[in-house]
This record gives sequence, structure tokens and C-alpha cells, in this order.
Amino acid sequence: MKLSSLFLTGLIGVSATAPAFAKVTAPQDARVFRLDGGGVTYALGVDDKGYLQPLYWGASLAAGDPLVSTDVVKTGDPVLIKAPGELSGFDPAGSVTLQEYPGQGEGLVNDPGIKTIFADGNRDLVLKYKSHRVQGETLLIELADIRRPLTVTLHYTVDPETGVLARSASVRNGDRRAVRVDQIASAVFTLPVGDDYRLHYLTGRHAAEWTKKDVAITPALTLLESRRGSTGHGNNPYFAIGREGITSEDAGPVWYGALAWSGSFRISVGQDNLGRIRVMGGYNPYDFSWSLKPGETLDTPVFYAGYSNGGMGGASRTFHRFQNAHILPGGERAKPRPVVYNSWEATAFDVTEAGQEALAEKAAKIGVERFVVDDGWFGARNSDKAGLGDWTVNRTKFPNGLKPLIDKVHSLGMDFGLWVEPEMVNVDSDLYRAHPDWVLNYPDRPRTEGRNQLVLNLARTDVRDHLLAVLDKLVSENDIAFLKWDYNRNWTEAGWPAVPVQDQQRVYVEYVRNLYHILSELRRRHPKLEIEGCSGGGGRVDLGILGFSDEVWPSDNTDPADRLMIQDGFTQAYPVSVMMAWVTDSPNWANTRATSLDYRFLSSMQGGLGIGANLDKWQAEDFTTAAKWVAAYKTIRQTVQRGQLYRIDPPTSDNASSATMYVGQDRRQGVMFQMLHSSMWRDNPVAQHPQGLDPAQTYAVRILGGGALPEGVPARASGAYWMQRGLRAPLKGDFVGTAFVFDAVK
Repeated sequence: MKLSSLFLTGLIGVSATAPAFAKVTAPQDARVFRLDGGGVTYALGVDDKGYLQPLYWGASLAAGDPLVSTDVVKTGDPVLIKAPGELSGFDPAGSVTLQEYPGQGEGLVNDPGIKTIFADGNRDLVLKYKSHRVQGETLLIELADIRRPLTVTLHYTVDPETGVLARSASVRNGDRRAVRVDQIASAVFTLPVGDDYRLHYLTGRHAAEWTKKDVAITPALTLLESRRGSTGHGNNPYFAIGREGITSEDAGPVWYGALAWSGSFRISVGQDNLGRIRVMGGYNPYDFSWSLKPGETLDTPVFYAGYSNGGMGGASRTFHRFQNAHILPGGERAKPRPVVYNSWEATAFDVTEAGQEALAEKAAKIGVERFVVDDGWFGARNSDKAGLGDWTVNRTKFPNGLKPLIDKVHSLGMDFGLWVEPEMVNVDSDLYRAHPDWVLNYPDRPRTEGRNQLVLNLARTDVRDHLLAVLDKLVSENDIAFLKWDYNRNWTEAGWPAVPVQDQQRVYVEYVRNLYHILSELRRRHPKLEIEGCSGGGGRVDLGILGFSDEVWPSDNTDPADRLMIQDGFTQAYPVSVMMAWVTDSPNWANTRATSLDYRFLSSMQGGLGIGANLDKWQAEDFTTAAKWVAAYKTIRQTVQRGQLYRIDPPTSDNASSATMYVGQDRRQGVMFQMLHSSMWRDNPVAQHPQGLDPAQTYAVRILGGGALPEGVPARASGAYWMQRGLRAPLKGDFVGTAFVFDAVK
């Protein structure tokens, strides 16, 4: 990420100018700091008592605009940033002073950025500005306690294209005795006083992830958190804040962000005692503490956040663009997701060389590009009760190893992938019998199993190194292009008895750090290897794991109607480019709903297309239908996966129809999907209006997959015409759909 322009000035309360992309040299007496990029300004400054205060976050300000706090006093020229005094005996100065990153001290009653206990029992921590510097493209501001040698360094970077901020914090103990850190945030964000803010977030459970919710922001704190050891299905570490009656899908201010962390997290949102809106996020303090040794530093995850004045749609498109460029492996040069076939629904654990080869032949006939063998290929894995942890090929199922199957898959024009779940172990496994101490556990306490498995303690370096070695060996000895990396339970008994008591709760951080280490090193050793992140569906999707994942599995629920809502929720926060969507069997396992193969394809084609159905049960007409849709998808894949997403008519539980639009970055192609859940009494549906096309460009329109245009729809017209007049798809019945493709006429 490049720093677009960062303004640091010695004039208190007044911004200075600097050329964009210029290397910044900050004067040492700077009292106001300003970061600009992508039409966004973020500013902060030091008040007259030495506190670092947030000053502004929103649409870009002019270079000469003053930057002051809401509490100011004129003492001539310039304007000082003034720390407020006591409001009453119930509101001391420490509780009303707006701080960029407050310590738990001096009467603070809001969520602190950091909470500590010193060796002598002191729990008061008051952080004030000490120094700053610019290191490359990052602004570093150091805060220090007023008495003790403990410092917190705040890190700031802004993307010049999108204005997305990257913020994190590092605490260092300069004392001769350990300091216990009980809570630490990556960042605290502040919005001005207001009673009309609404928080938008994503929640759910297994097979029902990505449900959109919004609530009024009030003094009653709203907590988005996971205590599960991983991101979890329940709350995603993402937020968006709009203003009631002002913010819509297409217009109005939105402040948004997501934490890049795949472990237990906590994001709090609420009004402080003066009505200002505060958002804080970082490690979850639940069951967490870190004994910070003398000279030691603890770093937080990065909290990414941005602003858009283009409504919820504009916010998500900007965030998608940022993630595609700066978070995902390969960045903007990453290749689109191939059409994949996965064998799970066809075979479950009954995996054999002959059976997989037969499925591969059928998958190749419909245009599949990647063949993935799911669970059951390794160890004594004939059910979910044994074998997990033993990552060696089952020689009964594959007498000559995986090579004959891989060669067969390659001969059919596909690459080869495998399912793995490296972080877990069955008690009935060679690994557990050899190393029962390698799992999360408390001595002399139960070891609770979930899905008949325990969680390996990746915080241990011996476990980390073992897993890296066996995975490296597996990929090195076989021509494997892809790993579907699964994680199918949450933590219980999160103990680490092998380390001193004061360090055992480090497990929540060290586990995730070592997970990232394994993924990073595996990709370094095998640069062509691609990885899918999965946790019973969407149980571990966040900006941390996305840094190592080419794609993710949003939900185990593959019902095409449910998936439209799941995919709509997912794309509020994360880009279509990583969102896999499978065509599976009907009736669907999740709800027994029966749908046509056409409808299932049209739903799944709105992400990275995959097929997980049992091809052994398909009829000839099913293969013909699938081949048609796979070929059609390949003509729009780049637009869907890497284009701009417009939610024209979002799917909801009480909406009979929905419409979603994808437009290529160069606006040469657009695709509008119209999906009907169920017919209503009215036979004359409303027109759906495309968005994002070039108004001056002429587009030819066609039906994806072939077919005649509806009566009255011209074969070509300008982008302005299509967006103003719209199109009506004469959809009738239940669970039907169509897609209009707009191709620019040369």
C-alpha cells in the first residue's frame, strides 16, 4: 500500500500542503497529522495537555482547511486543540477528553485502547504524545505513560486509490518487571456527536451465515465478538456505519472497516458520555492476558477502515477494490477462480482411485478446470471418527499413491486439488497416540470433542513445524495445485500447560500467528499452490486469512435461494473474487428444497463457480445443461469475479425477486442477474435498472446461455438507455432466473 499524501505541520490546528506521492519529511514539532487518499481525509492532533485527539474522518478536505477539535479555545493565532475540563464530579476531565488511543486511567469510563496491570498492582495508565516519525509510507506516533516506562506506538497508512486506512498498535514494556496486558485494541475510531447513526453488521450460524443486521448506535454498547479461538460463524469482524434517513444503498455517508485477525476478536460500537460515536477493535479480552516481559513488544492485528459517500454499495465496491489490490494473494494480477468440481457429495468417505477417476471423466465433459478430492483419501479415514492428523495416502484406496489419479486428471485437461484439515486430530489416529500432549487441553480436565476431533495447539512450535513439514512433503511429492483447507470445530479447554502459567493465555495470539506462518511458508515454498479457506463454511473469513487464501467457502448451505441472501451478505464486506459458489444436488440437504439445475447454476454463477453434485446420478440432459452453463460462465467470469458489484434489488426473505449487476472494470461488459423466488399475483413485474454502464457507450444485449430477448427489448442501445429504461424479464413460477449480458459494441 502506498501513502498518497500525509500532511504533518508545526502549525497547531492548521493543515499544510504536500504533493501527492511525495516522500514526507515531518517536522519534529508537528502537532497536527493529516492523511489523505482516495477522496478521504483522516486527521488527528495533540491537544494542550499532550493527549492525541481525533480531529476528522470523512470526505476529503481542501489543503488549507483548518483542523480543530470540537472543543477549542482561541488564544490568538493559531487555534489550539483544547482538552476539555471537568463537566461535573461525575464527569471528570479524563472521562470526557476525546482520545485517539486511550489507556485505562484518569477516570476513563469508555472502552480503553489498552488496559494494563503493573507489577506493583497499579492499574492506572495515562498515555500522552511523546514523538512521531515517518517510516517509508507509514506514520508512527509514539505515546507514553505519564510515569511508567511503557509506550504505545500507533501505526497509520492510507491507500491513495481508495482512502482505506491501515491502523495497528504496538505496546512496549521499558520497565525492569513484567507488565500484564489484559486488553489491547488495534485502533479506536471516533465519529462526531449524533443520534442518527446506525450500525450495519453480519451475523449468523453454521449454514446460515452472513445475515445482515442493523441497529441504532446508542450509549448501550454493541459488541461484535468471537470467543471461539477463530473468527466464528456468529459475528464477522466487519462493521459499517451510516446515518438514518441519509444513507442508502446508493448514496450517503458510510464509515466501514474490518479486522485482519482469524482468532478471537472484539469490536465495540457505542456512544460515549457526550454522544460521540466510538468504534474499537482488536484481540478479545475474554480469557486473554499477556505478561509483557521487560523489553518485550506486543503487536496487534491491522484494523482496516474506510469512508465512502456513495452509500453501502459505494462502500463495498471501494473495499472490494482495496482487498483485490492489497490483501489477496497475487493482488490485481491474480488469475480468476477456475471452475471446480469437488467429490464430497458424490462419495463422502468412500473414496477410491477408480471412483474418483470416473467422476473426473464426467467433470471434464462439462468443462470443469479443477478436480478436488475431498475427505477420505488419507490415513484410516473411513468416517469422521478416525485418521484425522495422519496426512499419508491410504494405500487401500490408492494402492499406487495419488499419482495415477493425478495423471488421469491432468490428461483430462484439469488440475488437481485435495481437502485437508491440518489443525485437527482424531483421538483414533497415529498422531494423537504419539503426541496426546499436542492438543489444546487442561491437565486432569475433560478433552471435549467436536465432530469427533480435538484441536491441535498450533501455538507450540513443534506442532507448527510438524504440520508445515507434512504438508510440504504432501505437496512436494504430488502435483497438487490446490488445497481446500478446512477447520471444523471451535475451541474448548483452551489450555497450554507446557508453558509457565503467566504465559498460557498467549495461546489465543500465538496459535493464529503460527497458522499464518504455516500458510505463508507453504506458499513461499510452492508459489503456484492455491488455497481455499474453509471452516464449516464461513466460520473463518476475515482479512487475516484472506491474505493467504485465493478463495473462501462462504457457507456449507448450498441451497441456491438461500445462497442468494448469503452471497448478498458476504459481499457487503468481502469481494466476489474470493467467494466460491457450488451447484449441488436437489433437494438440498440444508432445507430439502427442490430447484431446477438452471436455477442452481444461475445462483452459483454469481461467484466463483463450482460443482459439488453427485455426477454419478446425473442424466444425459443434466450434463448437456451443465456444459451449456459452464461455457456461458466462462464468457462472463472476469466481469463477475473482478468487476464492480451493484445490488439493484437485494434478495430478502420477504422479496419475491432480486437483481444483481456486475460491470467490468473497463465497463466493456455488464451482467445483470434477475432471480425469482416465487410468483406473486401480478403477472407484470417491474423493470430492473442496470447500473454502472458507460452512458455514452452502445451495448448489445443478449440472454446468457442463449434464448430470445423478451418482447420489446432492443438488441442494442446506449448505456444511458439501459440504465434509464431498464429491462423486464418475464419470469413466472418458483425458483427461476435469467441473466442479461451487455457487451460494448466496438
